[in-house]
Amino acid sequence: MKPGTRYTLVLGGGGMKGLAHIGVLQALLERGLRPAQIVASSVGALVGAAWAAGRSIPELRDRAVSLRRKDVFVVAHADMAFKRMRSPALFRREPLAALIQSLVGDGTFQDLMLPTVVNTVDINSGMQVFWGLPGVDEVQVADAVMASCALPGYLPPHEIRGRFYIDGATVDNLPFGAARALDTELILAVDVSASSALRADTQDDGFAAVFARATELAMQTQLEVRLRTWTLPPVYYLHPRVEHISMFSFDHLREMVEEGYRSTKAALEREAEWPAAGDEGVFPRRRVVVRVERDRCIGCGACLVFGPPGMFVLDAQGKAVVTTPDQEWGPTGGVFIRNCPTYAISARPAAPAVEPLRRSG
Repeated sequence: MKPGTRYTLVLGGGGMKGLAHIGVLQALLERGLRPAQIVASSVGALVGAAWAAGRSIPELRDRAVSLRRKDVFVVAHADMAFKRMRSPALFRREPLAALIQSLVGDGTFQDLMLPTVVNTVDINSGMQVFWGLPGVDEVQVADAVMASCALPGYLPPHEIRGRFYIDGATVDNLPFGAARALDTELILAVDVSASSALRADTQDDGFAAVFARATELAMQTQLEVRLRTWTLPPVYYLHPRVEHISMFSFDHLREMVEEGYRSTKAALEREAEWPAAGDEGVFPRRRVVVRVERDRCIGCGACLVFGPPGMFVLDAQGKAVVTTPDQEWGPTGGVFIRNCPTYAISARPAAPAVEPLRRSG
């Protein structure tokens, strides 16, 4: 990213993994790359709003690594005992509300040091509401952040102006589309979701773990669809490697912050991968070669279902064949690979192009 670029920083949700956003901000600010505005969901909204409210990066780091489970998640025993199936959520709202208040304060969006937009959904109408945009910027930031963190089932819907709102991640975990309502040249979208990471024995870890995993998968599918059809403004997609960590883990707090910093610093050093003026779509893009191992292929046709139209065909023996092995992929390229039941499809980085020798004289 070139210094002086007017960019929107989009921070996605992902439970405790969202602490990686603190490291992202640290790496950007060290390079003098201050965002023009922030758009965020869930824990991304908490981190972004806390910084926009004046909290320093060192303070946010210290608060993050010292968090304890009881500071965020306390089981709502009384509600579950007396209300049973009508209990509003698994966890009480008070601990998280107190944490948000301590970081964001009592101000409205108009009091923040840079424009910040918080993604929520009206639980009754299904309307997606972006608090902080013109006309909806006079509410308290803490209320909007609390609503954006209210993941259904885990935390109760939060009331704002007589309506009840839940986590905007339920319909858009990485809400870069909202940046179109803002003046921006580039979108830097930071995704801390689970991606396609393989998990072990989720089915044995209880309701909360199963529901969290199902939520992660739904969010990832929605994101892939949006990224595939995106044009302008260009998006640089950053994915800190925290997908192996559970949404509600408190065992890797420092690791998550450091990974946000590491991944952002590494991305900024790869200048050639960032979009240039006039570019469209999602970046970074890399050239790969796709192959099918015939011995593993069972001819099920999943690659025809999930792959780009015409990229795969079945030959006379019923085996998959790649029609265009050389590909240029953005962040959503190769989604079909993980849907092959026998892991017969692979992709490898393409060899760098070799320029022909020029004769001298």
